[in-house]
Amino acid sequence: MKNHYQVVKDYLLELNYTIRVDIPEDGVMVIDRESDGIKNLIIGCAAPILIMEQLIYQTSSLDANMFIALLKKNRDMVHGAFVLDETGSKVIFRDTLQIENLDLNELEASLNSLSLLLSEYSTQILEFSKI
Repeated sequence: MKNHYQVVKDYLLELNYTIRVDIPEDGVMVIDRESDGIKNLIIGCAAPILIMEQLIYQTSSLDANMFIALLKKNRDMVHGAFVLDETGSKVIFRDTLQIENLDLNELEASLNSLSLLLSEYSTQILEFSKI
């Protein structure tokens, strides 16, 4: 039986993602599919969960209106959410999935959610990145 990391890797390849970094001993991959806006998406296999994170933009502002807008957008997102890193300066898309019974459709839906977010919300993201 394949380990969880290999199953996730196989799914990503089946979905035509480019694996730029592959560190099986740490359970980490970095993937791209620039046609969908996905660039340097970090995939971490840390049983019992799969963690996906992509930097959206960096900010030096603590603008309340920006954070309110991001929180409101979180409500619209099918999978994942906007989060801040520990410094509060990086806005990141983050999603976590249960890895034990993960299937191709579930992983694809989460990745599609990010792609859809980036295409529909790109103008607002660009504006926020300038704040």
